[in-house]
Amino acid sequence: MQPSGDTKSLASGAERVRILWTMAGTTRSTKAVALGARMRDARTGHRPDVSARALNAELGVKHPTVSRWETGERAPRPEDVAAYLMAVNAPAELREELVEMARDTSGAPWLSVGMPEAQGQLAALLELERSATTITHVAPLLMPGLLQTGDYARAVMVATGIPASLIEMRVAVRVGRRDALTRRDPVHLKAFIWEPVLRQRIGGDDVMADQLGHLLEMAKRPNVDIRIIPTRTEWNPGFEGPFIVFEFADGRDPVAHVENKYSGLFLDHPDEVGPYVKDGKRAEEVAISSKESEELIASVINGKETTR
Repeated sequence: MQPSGDTKSLASGAERVRILWTMAGTTRSTKAVALGARMRDARTGHRPDVSARALNAELGVKHPTVSRWETGERAPRPEDVAAYLMAVNAPAELREELVEMARDTSGAPWLSVGMPEAQGQLAALLELERSATTITHVAPLLMPGLLQTGDYARAVMVATGIPASLIEMRVAVRVGRRDALTRRDPVHLKAFIWEPVLRQRIGGDDVMADQLGHLLEMAKRPNVDIRIIPTRTEWNPGFEGPFIVFEFADGRDPVAHVENKYSGLFLDHPDEVGPYVKDGKRAEEVAISSKESEELIASVINGKETTR
């Protein structure tokens, strides 16, 4: 049976995306970045005495191949990953997981559902937060992850049914991610929060008061721009759901991340990321100023609520 015209068009479109990514050469797909970060963690965790340079020699590959694998600049083949992980004495379970992960690092949209894919996407988020120069987070439902207090994050996790055995570890990771904002060369965060998020009662009044106070403290940092999108805005990009855009100074294309209860999606290709970049600019247009936002947050803390 011959494929229909529509099927042919879809197939050829997907193939063009793959060809573009192959030709790009130095373009780093998010999945390749996450894979490289987890390989690096395996090396430093199981053979901390072995450098990437030394591992080149052990594996019989040219310098700086291993370093490029670990940064995601070059996507290793599954057999490369297997050899690498054997050389660093990684456990069998991790070898199986990362070899499977290496089967497609082409830069096509990366959708994860459940574990262990979620672990890979967390690694990707941490690496993107580490390497980005600007992060734009449009948050219509919850506080942006980089701005959450431990108590707020814990309350969200309890309410959403995350197993108790995992909560404290995840809260620690969430709080630890703030390092991206406080390190010596911090990322610039542009957080656009829909006004109703300020008036939620997640965790109770005390937890929310601390969370709002934390927003005001973080807003004092020159690299953190917190802007509130008013309730009465006719339309804002958050109506279509929360999203994050990561931008980089090294010429790498922006990356977008979209997440819901059960899955996460990373988008790397400019045609896919472009609409989210545009929506980030639209959020900036409809949000009130930083000063007005701080005044509004303070008024909610003090119980003098006003709806804009």
